[in-house]
Amino acid sequence: MVPLSVLDLSPIVEGRDAAHALRNTLDLARHAERWRYHRYWLAEHHNMPGIASAATSIVIAHVANGTSTIRVGAGGIMLPNHSPLAIAEQFGTLESLYPGRIDLGLGRAPGSDGVTARALRRQSLVDEADAFPQDVLELIAYFRGARGPVQAVPGAGLHVPIWILGSSLFGAQLAAALGLPYAFASHFAPGQMMQAIEVYRAQFRPSDQLERPYLMLGFNVFAADTDEEATLLFTSLQQAFVNLRRGQPGRLPPPVAGFEDQLTPAERAMINQALSSSAVGSRETVRRGLDAFISRTGADELIITSQIFDHAARLRSFEITAALRDS
Repeated sequence: MVPLSVLDLSPIVEGRDAAHALRNTLDLARHAERWRYHRYWLAEHHNMPGIASAATSIVIAHVANGTSTIRVGAGGIMLPNHSPLAIAEQFGTLESLYPGRIDLGLGRAPGSDGVTARALRRQSLVDEADAFPQDVLELIAYFRGARGPVQAVPGAGLHVPIWILGSSLFGAQLAAALGLPYAFASHFAPGQMMQAIEVYRAQFRPSDQLERPYLMLGFNVFAADTDEEATLLFTSLQQAFVNLRRGQPGRLPPPVAGFEDQLTPAERAMINQALSSSAVGSRETVRRGLDAFISRTGADELIITSQIFDHAARLRSFEITAALRDS
């Protein structure tokens, strides 16, 4: 099986707070390291009551300090929210503290709504998303020490692998043009996945970071001892998606038996499409799901996310998945 990694949104569950979520994040990272997951990524989201990783660089430092070998990084930093120099300095600092272990995945979306984006920037908005390719190039130049009188310290001369993240053809084209590894958000936006994979591989140009295309795909896994238990655990993520689409984001809810029966046909179709890149079930059910997805996509690596309400059940899901990789 291809290498497996972890994408952690540091879920804040109903009845608990961000401190609890961040403790669970570190505990999961330590288990993931023992179970030989390849990397552990955290994502930037803002104004989201159920996600504790808004200050992504700080959470990365927290995880890297509490582990010793696993790669730790951003999946990703939403670059339109930041100046490239600030990100070069932050990740230069992380690389200086934890050499050879830091990844920097870059996203084009703001990771928030328009009102929150304005609050983050504290200035009149221009179309920062359209400036994303130029911002990526500026960031790369800071790491190369090629920005003239302005230097990123720490940062200049350090090797921090840069990834492009995306859920559309734009990111695939940019990653290919710059010769960078590409991570597609198929765990929640699979609609253009196969087309983006084709574009990325067909248009890829080698770079000093990467000689040939390298593709990582997001994939949901809800593994348990029985199919029935896993299906119940999965309802937490289903509820969260429906709440988000209804404009009512909140903390990750506990599982609800028979949740799909409560949905309208349109809502059921929405979550079935959005969460189609998922394996939910017992060990053998998940094995079949993983094998089929890897065979269909030819992914070089999968990054697994498991938004499970109960922390012990979440650990168990990742443990089962790691055992499948090794069997």
